Amino acid sequence: MKKIQQILQTGLAVSVLAGLAACTTNLPNKAPVVERGVDPRPAEVVAPEVIKPVVKAPDNTRGTYVVKRGDGLYRIALDHGQSYSDLVAWNDLKNPNDIKVGQVLRVAPPDGSQTTQTSGVVANAGLEVRPLPVNPATNKTAPRGDKRPYSEANLAELQKADTVVAAVAPVTKTETITPVKVTESAPAESESVEWMWPVDGKVLTTFDDVKNKGFDIGGKLGQDVLAAGAGKVMYAGSGIRGYGNLVIIKHTSNLLSAYAHNKAILVKEGQAINKGQKIAEMGNSDSDTVKLHFEIRVQGKPVDPGRYLPAR
Repeated sequence: MKKIQQILQTGLAVSVLAGLAACTTNLPNKAPVVERGVDPRPAEVVAPEVIKPVVKAPDNTRGTYVVKRGDGLYRIALDHGQSYSDLVAWNDLKNPNDIKVGQVLRVAPPDGSQTTQTSGVVANAGLEVRPLPVNPATNKTAPRGDKRPYSEANLAELQKADTVVAAVAPVTKTETITPVKVTESAPAESESVEWMWPVDGKVLTTFDDVKNKGFDIGGKLGQDVLAAGAGKVMYAGSGIRGYGNLVIIKHTSNLLSAYAHNKAILVKEGQAINKGQKIAEMGNSDSDTVKLHFEIRVQGKPVDPGRYLPAR
């Protein structure tokens, strides 16, 4: 009997264990839950690329000249209407005869004395100024204090009063402000110089911008050469090829005259000259004939002397 009870207890225990095992195997396999923390590092922000504007270099070429093959300082000074000594000073030249091709020379005063005159600008030029029209009928200056009961008679009376006020309203005259026109005439350099013929002789060759940059005037060897206008001797010498013994007189800041092929020079650089003063003697230096080559230049550019010299 005890044996039967033990067998039954053992079977019951096995059944219980088998049931527990079955329950354990039926449980689903769940993945472990892992809580991820927030990444404390901020997102990397890429700064936009800044495009720098292109800044053009200032134009510093005004008032300068690049030396070319065959140039001489005297010729450069003449072509720009400047004094040879001024070019030496402005460019700090230790040896004026040693200028090189490609060298940049200043041919205007360093202080930039050449200024452009500008006239004043008239504000609101061409605009017509009119006052705003005032209509007393619509813009009343005083409130009405007489309040009346509505009736056809009172309404007609009020409308009649408005019509009368509008009829007697003064007419405002429209005024037009005409802008003042500022007219500025460029000063003629020739007006400040009283010109005369430098020699008494026949004009052999007239002005040609390509072939002849002035007048060739015939005469006798040793004939007096006179200053065509008052001024200051800017150059006196023979350093410019093709001109022989040359005298250059500066009359104004932009106007000069040149006297070439002289036999002798009677003035020196920096000397003040009066109109009609003898400055040289006619000759044939660097020329095949006795003549005076006479030029007038404006800002270094040759112009027709016939436009300046008096008729004869």
